[in-house]
Amino acid sequence: MKIGNIDLGAKQLLAPMAEVTDTPFRTIAKQNGAGLTFTQMVSARGVIDNEFETLQNLSFSNSEAPIGVQVLGNNARTIGYAVKEIARFKPALIDLNCGCPVTKVTKHNMGASLLNDTEKISSLVKSMVDNSDGIPISVKLRLGLTDRNINIIENANAVKEAGAALIFVHARTKQDRYDEEPDWNWLKVLKQETDIPIVGNGSIFTPQDIKEMLEQTKCDSVLVARGALGNPFIFSRYNALVETGYDPGPPDILEVGRTVTKHLDLLVQNYGEFKALPKTKKNIVWYFRNYDGISVLLADIFAINEIEQLKNYVLNHSEKIKENYFEKEDLEEIDEKFKQKVLFWLLEKKDIYEDLYI
Repeated sequence: MKIGNIDLGAKQLLAPMAEVTDTPFRTIAKQNGAGLTFTQMVSARGVIDNEFETLQNLSFSNSEAPIGVQVLGNNARTIGYAVKEIARFKPALIDLNCGCPVTKVTKHNMGASLLNDTEKISSLVKSMVDNSDGIPISVKLRLGLTDRNINIIENANAVKEAGAALIFVHARTKQDRYDEEPDWNWLKVLKQETDIPIVGNGSIFTPQDIKEMLEQTKCDSVLVARGALGNPFIFSRYNALVETGYDPGPPDILEVGRTVTKHLDLLVQNYGEFKALPKTKKNIVWYFRNYDGISVLLADIFAINEIEQLKNYVLNHSEKIKENYFEKEDLEEIDEKFKQKVLFWLLEKKDIYEDLYI
């Protein structure tokens, strides 16, 4: 797949996720074969007002290229100014979020609440294109507000006419949030009815999921979100599948442990030990959720308040898993909770959008 002058080949993309896709997370994903990553979503108003946290979330290094930036807004003039500022950082792509279903976003008529206003979305995209200095513009869409109001084809055609280079499509409605199974068939229909490049999204957790989505829908590429949490290996495994026809499977658990400690080091480098500590713990949970011993790990790590102790714990825990030290657990139940976002936000103390600068 090509984005502007950048050819990603068969490599897949890492979705923007609030409180997740920071520099350490993106770095690990990139090292494991992600073709393009995204910063965390940023507010158009926050960019214009030089709001500290917004600019912090927007920052990235040249070594992270190619990288995309996703912006949130509902005013064409405001989002145009914001895109002009973002373009100075030279990302590979600037994306408009019209897919976030969280109430604290939609109540401000942003994110997925825009889905029923095709004219508004079109005006936002046109303003972004006019101010992007040639950087490709994309749009993240859902199928529609509800399953009785699906208008993805209308919206896709409108954003293409407004100048968008591609669209990301989460194959659920706003009403579905993350609770219902995605309807990949709409991706197939969309590819048949439109000629804008389509990147599919929705319940991608394994390399086989990527392969099946591409084969079933004929999408141009796939955007991986929750499936990359604690699992950057999804990218390297899929790349191997493409190159050799063989999925090497999950890495050895000791390699997982080493990846975790590398991730923790990057978090400390980026935030300092005090701010990094809670972020390290949620990432540790994500990495080990599919292994026996996860209940023990959850009981243990909250009592550890030093990074070096955490790193030692991770390596020792990995060794114990290797030696089949732990009792068998119902990992399918834990994984299902994760997919339902129960475990996903287990370590968060507040709604992640509570303080979003909008």
